[in-house]
Order: sequence, then structure tokens, then C-alpha cells
Amino acid sequence: MKTVIFVRHGKSSWEYGVSDQDRPLQERGINDAHLVSAEFKSLAKDIDSAYSSSANRALHTCIVFLRTFNYPLEKLKISDQLYDFSGEAVMSFIKQLDDNFNKVMIFGHNYALTNVVNQWGNKAIENVPTSALVQISFDVSNWQAIKNGTTEHVLIPKHLR
Repeated sequence: MKTVIFVRHGKSSWEYGVSDQDRPLQERGINDAHLVSAEFKSLAKDIDSAYSSSANRALHTCIVFLRTFNYPLEKLKISDQLYDFSGEAVMSFIKQLDDNFNKVMIFGHNYALTNVVNQWGNKAIENVPTSALVQISFDVSNWQAIKNGTTEHVLIPKHLR
């Protein structure tokens, strides 16, 4: 069994004159990341590996989640491949994961995450909102074999407020 926990970065700010890669989170983005991560904490056991896009907003969201889960930050891996907006690079990245890992977290962006969870999960999700989490499990023994999974959890900040 392989499981992927997808998290879209929190609400980011457009008020600074920085590149897209460097945009920070808004206060709401930070608060929503705390809200969703606290709700999911009891289900976050046994995460084998965590990966984040290199973008500031995804990385900041990731750190909020991992601290909530008491996951060692030194085990976090950052990948430019997850700075993807179509989903193709995200799917390719996941299919290349080490088969010794069974449960991983991916912190990334839209529309990539919406596309991936709709392609691989069994629950239609019109849009994965900021700070939302979607967990999908696959009845396979290796990452390369992933295609049709079961959407097990969908946590959306506005449903938790």
C-alpha cells in the first residue's frame, strides 16, 4: 500500500514586489495551515518522507505542517520539480520515489494538485483550495504502478473554521 498526502500551499501575498517563487504567505495562509495540520495530526503517523516545492509559500506551509506533526525538519526534501502547475512533473516525481517509502507528503501548487488528485483519486474535487489536504492511497507495492487510488481524506480550511 502506498499513500500520498497532498497539501496545497497556504494563501499567499501579492503585495510585495518579489518573484512568484519568493511570494510569502499571508497571515490567513499561516493560520489555515495550522488549522488543517492540527486536524490531521492524529492521522499523520508513519510519514516516511516529506517533499516540498522550492517556492517560499509552499515551503513555509510545509514547515507549519511538519512542526505540528513533530516530523524532523532535517528529513524534509525540497525539489524544484514540485514547482509545477500542470501536475505532470508532480506525477513523474512521485512515480520515481523510493519503494521503501509507503506514506509521503507532497507540498505544492495548483492547478497541479487539483489535476493529480482528480486523475489518481476516486473523488472529484473541483479545486484544491489553499492549505487544503487530500490523502490518496493506492493498492500497489511500488510507486511506478500508481494510477487509480482511493481518496481517503479531504480537509479544507473553510470547513474547519
